[in-house]
Amino acid sequence: MRAETQAAVDDIRESLTLLRRHLDWDNALKRLEELNALSEDPELWNDAEAAQKLMRERSALESGIGGYRKLEQELEDSLTLIDLGEAEGDEDSVREAEASLAALKAEVEKRQLESMLSGEADANDCYLEINAGAGGTEAQDWAEILVRMYTRWAEAHGYKVEWLEESAGEEAGLKSATLVVKGHNAYGWLKAEAGVHRLVRISPFDSQARRHTSFASVWVYPVVDETIEVDVQDKDLRVDTYRASGAGGQHVNKTDSAIRITHLPTNIVVQCQSERSQHKNRATAMNMLKARLYEHELRKREEAAAAEEENKTDIGWGHQIRSYVLQPYQMVKDLRTGVEKGNAEGVLDGDIDPFLEASLASRLDRGSQRTDARDAG
Repeated sequence: MRAETQAAVDDIRESLTLLRRHLDWDNALKRLEELNALSEDPELWNDAEAAQKLMRERSALESGIGGYRKLEQELEDSLTLIDLGEAEGDEDSVREAEASLAALKAEVEKRQLESMLSGEADANDCYLEINAGAGGTEAQDWAEILVRMYTRWAEAHGYKVEWLEESAGEEAGLKSATLVVKGHNAYGWLKAEAGVHRLVRISPFDSQARRHTSFASVWVYPVVDETIEVDVQDKDLRVDTYRASGAGGQHVNKTDSAIRITHLPTNIVVQCQSERSQHKNRATAMNMLKARLYEHELRKREEAAAAEEENKTDIGWGHQIRSYVLQPYQMVKDLRTGVEKGNAEGVLDGDIDPFLEASLASRLDRGSQRTDARDAG
């Protein structure tokens, strides 16, 4: 086996050892057995909330254990293929196995990153809110492009996407849209996407084909369940109803049932128009508001923990996190991690994993630095 191949194998084995340790392997297997037994109890669904919690834990354990076993098996299969290829002088088989090892190494590293998604709400579903910046049709078209990018990414990763609200642009695009992304670790992966996204391109809406710069903001906050207490006082709320209006009516209805709720102390605004029932829209909007307030507290805690960092990274409308350049050249660059990709069209088609992984890795690095600083102190 070539030295570089052996080095890749050693790296994969080290990562698998860390994954197994993070899973707490023996206890995870034991707990999964317990959950499988409990799931067969015919009275389980008498308490729907407890049942859903149990099934989520079971699904997460199955995913972790099954994923580890699959990676371990792929490593053994590749090593067997290399041994056979070298013994028979079959260079094509050896090269095929080495290519499989390279892909496996990348997958193991991603799994290792994902295993570190252990924040307070990382495992939760999430709301994804996108708003066009100043600039009229150009910015509204950019907002719709971002919605498509995140939808494509979510679908490629097996997440379910539901539309909650959209406001169509005057000529094209979207003024705003709110989606919910459902699946394990949806919030953990997407939370670092919050901020301002900048697009540079030749505008298709400019008759003189001039280059335009557009902005749109992305906001990500976790879906919270009833076990998380969020205190909301009626006196702090302003509730407005309005007629829903979406892009061609594709995702929303056209009745007066849309709800907008403003939380006066924080000026947080949420809106929902996905249902024909005003009552259902209000309930969904209240859940969204509680989620925003919960995320608001999480972010305040994170910012407080990072206050001593010299190059603190804020999130929100005022901070630009990524630039997408389509003309005069193609490049997407994350301004926080420095990650660049030349295939801008591919990124806009949902290939954002390198940016998500780099953001997660940088957060973990900052967390480790804070831990080391506390230990040193």
